[in-house]
This record gives sequence, structure tokens and C-alpha cells, in this order.
Amino acid sequence: MNWIPLTDADKERMLRVIGAGSVEELFSAIPEDLKHGQLNLPEGLDEPAVRGLAETYARGNRTDLISFVGGGYYDHYIPAAVDALTARGEFLTAYTPYQPECAQGTLQAIYEFQSAICRLTDMEVANASLYDGGTAVFEAVTMACRATGRNRVVLDHSLNPRWREMVHTHAANLSLNLNDGRDPQDAACVVVQNPAFRGTLWDYSALAEACHAAGALLVAVFNPISLAVVKTPGSMGADIAVGEGQPLGIPLGFGGPYLGLMASRKAFIRKMPGRIAGMTVDHDGRRGFVLTLQAREQHIRREKANSNICSNQALCALRALIYLSLAGPVGLRNVAERCRAGAEWLKKRISHVAPCVNDGPTFNEFTVRLPRNAEDVVADLIPRGYVAGIPLSLVGAGASDELLVAVTEKRTLDELEQFAAALEEACA
Repeated sequence: MNWIPLTDADKERMLRVIGAGSVEELFSAIPEDLKHGQLNLPEGLDEPAVRGLAETYARGNRTDLISFVGGGYYDHYIPAAVDALTARGEFLTAYTPYQPECAQGTLQAIYEFQSAICRLTDMEVANASLYDGGTAVFEAVTMACRATGRNRVVLDHSLNPRWREMVHTHAANLSLNLNDGRDPQDAACVVVQNPAFRGTLWDYSALAEACHAAGALLVAVFNPISLAVVKTPGSMGADIAVGEGQPLGIPLGFGGPYLGLMASRKAFIRKMPGRIAGMTVDHDGRRGFVLTLQAREQHIRREKANSNICSNQALCALRALIYLSLAGPVGLRNVAERCRAGAEWLKKRISHVAPCVNDGPTFNEFTVRLPRNAEDVVADLIPRGYVAGIPLSLVGAGASDELLVAVTEKRTLDELEQFAAALEEACA
């Protein structure tokens, strides 16, 4: 396909219709300090030179670091079958499934993914996924507002501060009243997270009852791996459950692409954003899969849509489905138990130099208090081959000497022991 750029005559005609005298006038609303100015790009290079330059840059990255970073995104083991199956052309290059007669495989995978998320969360319905965990939290908030007719939203201190910021950003031009705390009175919903961002596990069953008594919904944010061993959102009485699906077979990738998970009680299915795949039978009684309840901006008037999400993370959702299918209930529980056991071992091993300050039990993540500034300790451990965790002062979730440490099933006993010894030296 040839690319034919606009001619000068085309530009003049377009500017005339818009009512602008020049391209500069068209962009005059952009403040000068936001304009990039001269890009100062170098001369073009041939392919071997570009490849060599890229490889030079790549060698500057540290790919051998052992990670103890969490905060919603974790260094879990990904079975080889996940990469092998999702790399097949039928999945990797498939377009969005508008036409069911051409997309039965994709639609069935989405349906099975929804079923897996329902079983994982103990909820009744799930959608075909969202962009990421933070987007899912915001979508749950607006879903609760539609369901209750209220606009007051309560964000608990347990919520990931990055996702809290995303909610505030997305809601900047909406008539939402965002509050902190857990008071459900006159609220559309209360948003809580389990495990909390700082790592503590909570049982929100009593809060769910209080929310329902006040006519509010409980939105529970979850870690999908943890649900193999901790109380699920559904068993706590949550109305909407959302989470980040990255731990389910998706590699860490500088912020994405990731996977937003959403499930809810069936009573709210018509308020749910995004795509939903359903199973039916055709005229001849054969099983088939279709997109259903499509209250999206591509199917109805934009202002009446439940969401203006124009796609879903189907390939990432497929990775999550394959991961869950390979692990099964026993395998997923094994992963979760290894995560928690490793975290408990490390928590005790470093307690004399970095005591845990969580106010309750933890899963795979916990907060410690260091004798030095946490950012300095993290910087000191990088040359030793470790990313020690998240200094909580960086995200406004703790003091300058507090560090959030995460352990996954990938961390061996030798790695934990060596990290503990390195941390002792850095804290001395």
C-alpha cells in the first residue's frame, strides 16, 4: 500500500474549512512551553547501523537484577507454553471479534477467560478485560455510580496510590465527589484493596455489610495469585471486584501492556463496561460464542455508553487464561503458598535490621523500617544485583525509611539468604 501525503493544496483546503489561516495558527492554543521546538534529529542510518545502535543502547540495561519489587506488578515465573501458544498467528494477529462467524476461537477464549475470573473471585459475571488494574478501579467507580445513582466515592487508604491517582485523573472532568476513608453513608461505593498496598491482609466482610446497609457498593481490589489462599471478594460480600492481571502469565514491561480484571454480581451486569462474551446456540443447535450486552460507544450513542473503552486486552487475557489453565487450582495454590512462605522466611531473617511494621498478617509483600533512608539503601543494592523494593516515600505511602518488599515463587532460598546478607551490609 502506497502512502500518499497531503499536498499543499490539500492542506490549504483543510485549513480553509477549519477556519485557520495557517498550520501555526491551528496549533496556537498550545502553550509555548509545551511545544517541543526543534527536534534536532540526526541523519538517517541504514538498517545495520540502526540495529547496532539499538544493541548498544540495550547493553546499557541491567537484565540480571533479582527483583523484590511489587506494588501491583510482580516477577512471577511464566510457563513456556504461555509464550508458545499466544505467539500463534491465529491469536497474535487476530483483530477484535466484531463478526462472530469469523472469530469463534477468540470469542471462546474470552468466554473461558471470563469463566476463570468468576471462579477465581467467587463473583457471578466478568467482562472480557480492561486496560490495566488502575483503569479497572476507575471503571468500577463509575460503574458503581451508574448502579446507585450517587456520585460520592470513598477511596480507602489500602488502595494502591498510583491507582488512586489514576482515579483522580480520570475523574477530573466528571462530577464525582472523591473522599478518603471507609464511611459508606451517601456513597456510591467504598473502594478497598486486599492485600493492601503496604501488604497487610484484611477481611472486609463487615464493611461490605455496612455498605449494603447504607445503600453503597463495595469495590474490592485484589491480587489474583493471592485468591488461591485468602478470602475472595465474593466471599466477603463485595459487589464489584477488580485487579491487575499481570501476575497471571504477563511479563513485566515498563508499565504494560497489562491486563485489567473486572467481575461483579449479576445484578450489575448491564452497568458493566467493556466487552462481554456469551455462549449460545445457532439455528441448528450448535454451540457458538458472541459478544453480548454491548453498551459500548462503538455500538450505541457515545453519551449513553457504559464505557468509552474501544478495545480490550484480549491477547493479555489469553495469556492469563492459559496460565490459569496450566496451573489449575492446585498449581495456583502452590504458587501462592510459595510466595507467602518465602515472604515469611525473609521477614523473619531480616527482622533484626529491618523489622516489619505491618499491622496484621501479610501475603507475599510487607513493609519494613530501615535504619537508613530507603532510597539510599535501594541505590546501594543495585550494584550488588538486587532491586530491593519500593521506597514508600516515593509514592506517598509511607515514611522515608520504609521499604515495600515483595517475594514471589521465583525467589530461591539461596537468593533470599544472599539478599538478606546484602541488606544487612547496606543497613550497617
